[in-house]
Amino acid sequence: MTLSAQACTVSLDPRPWRDTLRVGRSVLKQAFEQQASARPLLKHYCSLVDGLLQSIWHALQLPSHGVLVAVGGYGRGELFPYSDVDVLILLQEVPNAATQASIECLVGVLWDIGLEVGHSVRTVAQCLEAAQDDVTIQTNLLEARYLCGARELYQDFEQAFQAALDSQAFFEAKLLEQDQRHARYNDSAYSLEPNLKESPGGLRDLHNLLWLAQAAGIGRRWRDLVRAGLLSDAEMRAIQALEYFLFELRCRLHYLAGRREDRLLFDFQNALAAQYGLESSASRRPSEMLMQHYYRSVKTVAQMRDILIPSLRARVFAIPGAQLPQPLNARFQVRANLLEAIDDTLFEHTPSAILECFHLLQQQPELQGMTAVTLRALWRARVRINPAFRRDPINRARFMAILREPRGLTWTLRSMNRYGVLGRYIPAFGRIVGQMQHDLFHIYTVDEHILTVLRNMRRLNVPELAHEYPLASRLISGFERPEVLYLAALFHDIAKGRGGDHSSLGKVDALRFCRQHGLPEADIALVGWLVAQHLSMSATAQKQDLSDPDVIARFCSQVPDERHLIALYLLTVCDIRGTSPKVWNAWKGKLLEDLFYAARRWLGGGSQPVSGIAAVQAEARRILRLYGLEDQAEAALWSSLDDAYFLRHEAQEIAWHTRHLWHRITTLKPVVRARLSPIGEGVQVMIYTSDQPELFVRICGFFERLSYTILDAKIHTTRNGYALDSFLVMDPAQRNVPYRDFLSYIEHELGVVLADGAPMPAVTQGRISRHLKHFPLAPEVSLRPDEKGAFHALSIVVGDRPGLLSAIAKVLHQHGVRINAAKITTLGERAEDTFMIQGEALSKQKALLQMESDLLQVLKI
Repeated sequence: MTLSAQACTVSLDPRPWRDTLRVGRSVLKQAFEQQASARPLLKHYCSLVDGLLQSIWHALQLPSHGVLVAVGGYGRGELFPYSDVDVLILLQEVPNAATQASIECLVGVLWDIGLEVGHSVRTVAQCLEAAQDDVTIQTNLLEARYLCGARELYQDFEQAFQAALDSQAFFEAKLLEQDQRHARYNDSAYSLEPNLKESPGGLRDLHNLLWLAQAAGIGRRWRDLVRAGLLSDAEMRAIQALEYFLFELRCRLHYLAGRREDRLLFDFQNALAAQYGLESSASRRPSEMLMQHYYRSVKTVAQMRDILIPSLRARVFAIPGAQLPQPLNARFQVRANLLEAIDDTLFEHTPSAILECFHLLQQQPELQGMTAVTLRALWRARVRINPAFRRDPINRARFMAILREPRGLTWTLRSMNRYGVLGRYIPAFGRIVGQMQHDLFHIYTVDEHILTVLRNMRRLNVPELAHEYPLASRLISGFERPEVLYLAALFHDIAKGRGGDHSSLGKVDALRFCRQHGLPEADIALVGWLVAQHLSMSATAQKQDLSDPDVIARFCSQVPDERHLIALYLLTVCDIRGTSPKVWNAWKGKLLEDLFYAARRWLGGGSQPVSGIAAVQAEARRILRLYGLEDQAEAALWSSLDDAYFLRHEAQEIAWHTRHLWHRITTLKPVVRARLSPIGEGVQVMIYTSDQPELFVRICGFFERLSYTILDAKIHTTRNGYALDSFLVMDPAQRNVPYRDFLSYIEHELGVVLADGAPMPAVTQGRISRHLKHFPLAPEVSLRPDEKGAFHALSIVVGDRPGLLSAIAKVLHQHGVRINAAKITTLGERAEDTFMIQGEALSKQKALLQMESDLLQVLKI
């Protein structure tokens, strides 16, 4: 409610208070900029607002039976520069008209002087009733702090609230609320633009620990948890340092944004990094360094959360006899479904038990984790993982046993990463923990991406999920010693951020690790080869013409045998899916499957192109007969098509084209047909028209105006001078449009665009994303002739944006260059497009240089 001070019955001039607030804020900001000390800022700003509220309360002569109470973060004493000021106006009884007018006056004055106030007006009974139904209100009241008014009423409220607080119900509600909040952020602290307050590992998780401690009757400060024996002094200092870092970062973010902003948006990451004095290195941006520090900090918050919550639960839900341990082996026991070390110093005198405890959790799926005492001991003992630990044959054998265990691998490695064990056992992995790459398509930190790829690999082994990726699931089910796949996943990006080729550098790390862990020579070679080649299959499938036997031959020349091919296919599928949910689609899946099948045929001595054409034509005829076309009905159309057409199109697509064109080989009006793509996603569009200038540009412009993405384009010119083009397009926004209506719309409207011959509209100039704006990608243009000399391959890597394809096509048209085929690969916000082109300009060096210059010009943001 926004109210004006004009409603006041007492004449007040808000300007003195407004000036006091403005000057006070300015002084605090200057002090923070000089010292960058968050705690004094929060404390002094809270005191400034306290004084203003108390002064206004008294000046307005509000009823003596009322109390002004600070609640929420303000009650806690953590008032950030642009945070709301949450207050409770506590009354002895429901307000009458006069009291209500006074309250409206108070709130109006607070808004007029520049405070953003969140307020509630309740009696003690109403507070208890509201808190009973809403854990958020209950939490706000838990932070209540007296400001001014009737102190006796406030004391009555405190006593009544504490007496009504059901600590067990509150505890469960707060954990449920935390789980729901984490779910809103995909249960990941490693998003590109995390929320300092709400994301997993953020300030809200720290607040939650203190709220649970209050519910357990321990206190509201970290020192209280030390007195209760739940934290050591060293752990308290560590958690306070984390809290201080998040406090300072949030203050800086508020001042930088000039508003209440808790998201670490791309807009602010570079500026924040500069404030911390971070500078670019040869391989990393300052923002990446800042974010790595942030991700490692929130990871530690998660560790402390895992240690403290079980201990707090034991205080709140004390059940006599329920904690009696059951022996598991000579070193471990089970207590309340949690693994516990029998000796608190076990990890210190027997470091090998560090890996043993994770292996036991894998083998005992009924266990829900480790006790807080064991987690704390594990956390302290992680420094015992040193070179001697890594050389110990027992530990090496245990790590390989973890990889070979049939269940629980993903959870185990994630837990080992969370508690710092994985990064110490594999030091190269430790260096990429929390490392972000602003490459426009990876949305996870490098360590999170690696573990996601490994999770994807494990999911292929789950029979209930075989329908998701049938080919991959079938291949992995027969793959011997799948631990080589897990090792390849673990090492494929481990050298990111070092500079140089991360695939080659990672291969060295992988080979060394595999030799140290006693893998057979053949498996060692396979893991090293997979790490070195992990990008080759996706690059071939997405950027090259898979209908060209030479492309398949070149790819297969690097593949030793079918086992290598299967392993590379599985790793590639899991890797692409592990970059971002937006990167994978059915089209990429089909391209990889096509390359896999073609390569397997080639490795097995498959058929030559001529017999391949005959087989495709025979299958297309069989399909046409199913649709009732007479024998030889296709002959006239097919006689106008050359071998390249039959090599580049599948039988069902050829049959689809033929059904619509066999009786109209010559036509004055463009023929446009659309259907749902057989791959299960997107729309396939066929265009048949007499060849015309700027045809490709017009088609691209049409789909760009619809905000559709072109994934693939096959451009063919018949012997009688007609263009027979096939496009696969997809709606990135997945708008809910009746598909029949939309297919009809495409057929009609695109036909009109191609028939009317109107001048070309200007290229669409859409808005670029914030990510691309703040982390621009320098355009790359590469042009090389194919080995047969018939075409040139034009490769373009650039940040994606609306109108990009039309702009490229227009430049090529202006230089008299014809597009024969296009593969459009979008990786998040990164476009990697490949065109097979022909034209006289490609044979002239000066014209070629001018075309490249013009392309770079239109690609600039």
